[in-house]
Amino acid sequence: MKKRTFSRALLSVVVIFGILVFSGFISAQGMSEEAFERVKEVQEMHTQHLLQIKGVEGTAIGMNRYARPALKVFVSKWDVAGIPGHLDGVPVQVVVSGKFYAGARGGIPGKPGGDPTPDPEEQIDPTSRFDRPVPIGVSTGHPDITAGTIGCRVTDGTYVYALSNNHVYANSNIATIGDPVLQPGTYDGGSDSDDSIGTLYDFVPINFDDGENTIDAAIALSSEDLLGNATPPDGYGVPKSQTLPSAIGQKVKKYGRTTGLTKGRVYAINATVTVNYDSDVALFVEQIVISPGSFSEGGDSGSLIVFDGKAKTKGDDRKPIGLLFAASDLYAIANPIDAVLNALSVTIDGEQ
Repeated sequence: MKKRTFSRALLSVVVIFGILVFSGFISAQGMSEEAFERVKEVQEMHTQHLLQIKGVEGTAIGMNRYARPALKVFVSKWDVAGIPGHLDGVPVQVVVSGKFYAGARGGIPGKPGGDPTPDPEEQIDPTSRFDRPVPIGVSTGHPDITAGTIGCRVTDGTYVYALSNNHVYANSNIATIGDPVLQPGTYDGGSDSDDSIGTLYDFVPINFDDGENTIDAAIALSSEDLLGNATPPDGYGVPKSQTLPSAIGQKVKKYGRTTGLTKGRVYAINATVTVNYDSDVALFVEQIVISPGSFSEGGDSGSLIVFDGKAKTKGDDRKPIGLLFAASDLYAIANPIDAVLNALSVTIDGEQ
């Protein structure tokens, strides 16, 4: 009898403990979401003023040293003055990022510098001309630009298209629908007559005036005979068709024209940043910030950023998260992939 009473008492303790733990978990989750929304509210309230401070390049939501949501303020150098330590009770962290540039700084893409493979004979140069159908993640561009990267193959259910940036395929709003798109880009030896993989089909104009931008994207009409849907063998393979929202701390990877396969983490989200183009500056909102700086270099613009899943998250591996379009020496900037796909009315033509 005593044994049965003891068992019931023990069971009651376990149940009560479980309820307390579960309640604490839910409470912590609620507090976290509430804290995030509070930072977002303060960010949206103060970003316009912060951007007026000379040397401030943008704001975003990230985590501070205590793993709490904080307002990140990106600056071009350390001696930027006038940024408070708190705004309306929200902690502010100043982050030296340098200026953000679309494409290559100075207009010249970098030289290939990805991790070498063990066997030199197996090394792949993403700047070279590939047999058709060409892989994704390699050199491409409008004839009047240097070179960028094929992000992936997308489809509207009838036709297939190469996805990249506006500044890669539409020459920052200057190109005309129907213009050829090359592989490789002209900087890497591509020419109109021999290297076309399609024609410019659609792009979202970049607002260089006082308006806000969400994406820098364009698509080129192609075909399955000209364009594949996997990276070269030293890349991550075929991206998933299903996308994944970005989150702070996510592990990500990409394959690009200059640096090949690289890996990083989502450093901050909901970023508002000023981005420098060849002859103008544009403001972008709701962007994804990725670290480290070695994640990308000039010429990687247009790369598809996918989730780097392992173990428990392996099912999400290769799910697209963003489209790379800009970077500083220390951070990369990406458009949310869902915003890109929705604006162009396409989906990722990848693994189901």
